[in-house]
Parts: sequence; C-alpha cells; structure tokens
Amino acid sequence: MAEVRFDNVTIRYPGADSPTVEGLNLSIPDGEFLVLVGPSGCGKSTSLRAIAGLEEVESGAIYIDGEDVTGWEPAQRDIAMVFQNYALYPHMTVAGNMAFALKLAGEDKSVIERKVAEAAELLGLTPYLDRRPKDLSGGQRQRVAMGRAIVRNPKVFLMDEPLSNLDAQLRVQTRTELAALQRRLGTTTIYVTHDQVEAMTMGDRVAVLKDGELQQVAPPRELYDRPANAFVASFIGSPSMSLMPSEHPSLGRVIMGVRPEHVRVVDPNTAGEPAASAGTGSEGVSLDVVVDIVEELGSESYVYAHPSGGGDLTIVAKLHSGPSPAPGTELQFKFDHAHAHFFNPETGVRVDA
Repeated sequence: MAEVRFDNVTIRYPGADSPTVEGLNLSIPDGEFLVLVGPSGCGKSTSLRAIAGLEEVESGAIYIDGEDVTGWEPAQRDIAMVFQNYALYPHMTVAGNMAFALKLAGEDKSVIERKVAEAAELLGLTPYLDRRPKDLSGGQRQRVAMGRAIVRNPKVFLMDEPLSNLDAQLRVQTRTELAALQRRLGTTTIYVTHDQVEAMTMGDRVAVLKDGELQQVAPPRELYDRPANAFVASFIGSPSMSLMPSEHPSLGRVIMGVRPEHVRVVDPNTAGEPAASAGTGSEGVSLDVVVDIVEELGSESYVYAHPSGGGDLTIVAKLHSGPSPAPGTELQFKFDHAHAHFFNPETGVRVDA
C-alpha cells in the first residue's frame, strides 16, 4: 500500500495545442479509494495512465510511496491495472489467467497456487477456476480481471472504467462488491469513471475534472452539499442541479442553483396547494413554469419544466407523492432559499450569502 501524489503534473499529447492535463496537484492517502470523474476528454484516464507509466509527463512529478516515479518504467512501479476491456487470455483457465503474471515473475509454484486460491475465495471464483473466459458471465470475467490484479499484491490498484461493459443491474451489484472488496484489502485504489452515480457511491473521495483541470476533490456528501463551482454543481447529482440567473440582496447578480428536492411544486388552479409533496423549507423565490416531461420512477418522480415566459432554461422538481402533472400543465415552482447555492455569473465560482 502507498500514498500517490501528483505534483503540478502537466501532460500534453504530441501536436496538441493545449495540455490534456494541466497543473494537477492531488494527493491520494495510503489505503484510500479515490474516484476520478468527469466528462469525456477531461483527462481522467490520461491521469490514471500517467501513474502507471503509460503516458509521458511533460512537467511536474508523480510520487508513489514517497518516491518520484516519473521516469520509471511501468514494471518498476508496483501497480496493478484493471481496464474496461478485461483482456483475459481465452485459451487459459480462470486459474491460469490469475496466475500468469506470477509465473512470469518466477514465483514458486506453491506460492502461486496459494495466492490464486486466496484471491478466488475472496472473489467467489473458486467453483470456476477450471473454466475458460468464454464460459463465464460478464461479471465473472470482471472478477477474474480483479483477481489477476489482487494476486500480485501491488502498492496501488488502478481501474479504468472496469464496469462499463456490464449491464445496468450487474453494474450496481458489482460496484457494491468492488467497494467492499477494496475496504477489506485496504489497497490504495484510483478508479476512473464518467458515471457520477458510480463515483458518488464508491469513492472515499471524488475528484472532478474538466478540460484537464481539477475542479474539486472532496467526500461525496461534500461535493453534493457544497459544490465549489457551477460545473461541479451541474455535474454531480442526478438529475443535476437547476441553475438560473438571479438577484440576491447581499450578492447582487448571481447564478442560483437549486436541487430538485428543494423545489416545491404549487398548482395555481387549486388555491396555492402543493401539486404533490416536494421538499420543505422557507421558499424565497417563485417562478411560473410549464411542464415539459415527467420521469416516473415508482416511489418518486421528476418534473422537468421551463419558465412560462419562454427561454431554454430547464428546471427540475422532485415529487414524492400525489398525482404527477401532465406535460403542458402550468405550475409554480417555489425554491427553498435555505438550500440554494450561489455562483459568480462570470467565473462560476461559489459565493456564499
């Protein structure tokens, strides 16, 4: 196990006008599960590959366990990587795939058998050790790829969207298993995903990147409750926070952000009664809206609407009970000021009332 640290790291692909990663400063403590998340092209996979030695660093340094490994070959870094494509050897059994790296390293046969058996027991793969990859489900193949990494007992696990090829239900199950496994092993783990739900449910901390720059790194709850800027506010949360221009008595012109659970829905045709249960608090701003679409999710639903005056602004409210309004219905949204977020309209940086 080891601490991993980016010290002002910049990475630029040959011929590119701008860096893919610029001035990244980030420390991952020993034993932490850190998730790198952001939209496509933000530099998260590039950052991960740089730790592994698969991408060249233009400037700055990468440290593993206190040592500057920037110029080291991948094999010298004592890391294990799990990719989106599991890259299992089709002609080998599960046991053979898991043992392959240890055989290359010249480990004693008895040691290899013990390590493979221990990893298989940990991952629930013991009954499948004699099968080949074609005889396994997607989730089982993913676990074999994990087992191949675990048997090496590396200082750091690097995972590049390892669940992307699984169906939705299996992804939910496997990410729970994977997070629990990491906590049992205690190995420093850096995990890349574009799925913010995956990031929020797995990581001890989450680092949000945009255009190669770190926007915020914090525990999931802090990211949700106190986003550092408008980008993080809109990226973290599903559905995302509604952002709209506003005037604040002490702040002047701002971008106000409100999450769906803090929007109260009122039907003006029923003497101001709520259209359905939708959050609590002291509403300070109201807006007349027209319903565009309603997402029904069983125990709750989300109302997507636009201002009655027009424009391309979309605002989302969360309903917990009662009948859902039909598209085209005119409603009033009231915003809970106690839970509103405010951002500078020019820079997007968070400002506090």
